[in-house]
Amino acid sequence: QVQLVESGGGLVQAGGSLRLSCVASGRTFSRYALMGWFRQAPGKEREFVAAIRWSFGTTFYTDSVKGRFTISRDMAENTVYLQMNSVKPEDTAVYYCAADLDYSGTYHPERRDKYDYWGQGTQVTVSS
Repeated sequence: QVQLVESGGGLVQAGGSLRLSCVASGRTFSRYALMGWFRQAPGKEREFVAAIRWSFGTTFYTDSVKGRFTISRDMAENTVYLQMNSVKPEDTAVYYCAADLDYSGTYHPERRDKYDYWGQGTQVTVSS
């Protein structure tokens, strides 16, 4: 069993920055684990934002956040981060952390159905 707890959300002005954290507990991640960030705006489906391979550090981003957001991880602290820079009002959403315990590399990390565990989410609101 894995518990994921997000934090760091809040209200920020457009053009500002925010850093989200996701602390994982319950088990040690294998080298094949993949950690992802998703977001869900009101009335919309949950969408992929970014992901990182736990051991290899390979990163993936959706096009709309490339160059603005950075995903990273601290293996010693079992924590994944999402640094959000130059935020826009369209970034407003609840942000969720997710864990895929056995990522084979044969599918894109944007697939929600492949993630085994999810956090409860943290609200990010960007004012214009």
